[in-house]
Amino acid sequence: MALTRYTLRQLEAFVAVAEQHSFSGAAQSLGLSAQAVSQLVAELETVLDFRLFDRTTRRVSLSSAGQDFLGPAETVLRHVQAVDRAASDVRNRAAGIVRVGAPLVLAGTAVPAAIRAYQALRPRVVVRVKDLPVDQLVDAVQVGDVDLAVGPDRPTGEGVRCDVMFDSRWVLWCASAHPLARRRRLRWADLRGHALVAAGRDHERSVSQMHVNAPEGERIEPVDVVDNISTALGIAAQGLAATLAPAYVGVIAKPLGLEMRRVIEPEIVRKVCLYQPTARKLSPAAEGFAQHLAQWLRNWPKQGAR
Repeated sequence: MALTRYTLRQLEAFVAVAEQHSFSGAAQSLGLSAQAVSQLVAELETVLDFRLFDRTTRRVSLSSAGQDFLGPAETVLRHVQAVDRAASDVRNRAAGIVRVGAPLVLAGTAVPAAIRAYQALRPRVVVRVKDLPVDQLVDAVQVGDVDLAVGPDRPTGEGVRCDVMFDSRWVLWCASAHPLARRRRLRWADLRGHALVAAGRDHERSVSQMHVNAPEGERIEPVDVVDNISTALGIAAQGLAATLAPAYVGVIAKPLGLEMRRVIEPEIVRKVCLYQPTARKLSPAAEGFAQHLAQWLRNWPKQGAR
């Protein structure tokens, strides 16, 4: 028997009559006429090829076959109601899974803080963080490995939208006993002769691009390149070298006892952006979290984001 021969309305009418022991009572609970309910039950009995109710002038009661059929019918309606609630949750951004990519510092600080705040509003939305190198953020959004990404400004091309969340100066981080810590502000020329460690090829390229036109003898070059900013900050905390990084890494640099010094002439500003796909539509849950995350990042506490 094809399941398409059943209708949910027929099952609703049957269960309502079984509960009310009355066609008129069932009609009232369903907002239908008694004749309409009677017709729905009759249609269902025709499809099933057995009688569901024993009818008398005073009472409607389940037949033996109707008693056997009632449980499965109620189960079907409960599952349908669950499906309807799930659809409502998805539609209203109340449930779903969202994947967010971010480099180490943002993946371990700003993004989890934003998730915690969002869970108070949408507890059934699951947000998963994927820590990614800076140079993989845009590609991850474009190919669908993540729904959203947060990180320093990168070229996007087609298929990915970039919205600037906040600016963060490119600064020097060093131990308090480091010679460069004695000065409130530094010029790039002041860095020459001091050991610098860069975190990742993205940082190394950024430092090189800052002085691409400088004479070869005056360029600032890192003595070492490590994979993660946490490693560079750890080296700096021991006084083995200083490191250049955006000011927002202060959320992990300051607890290590590192000092921040502005570097001027020129002063370089790093933009932190939210990346979203344009070639595909985000799920309602991802759209909702993207809006929340954008607002959160723009208001991220000064010690972490400025």
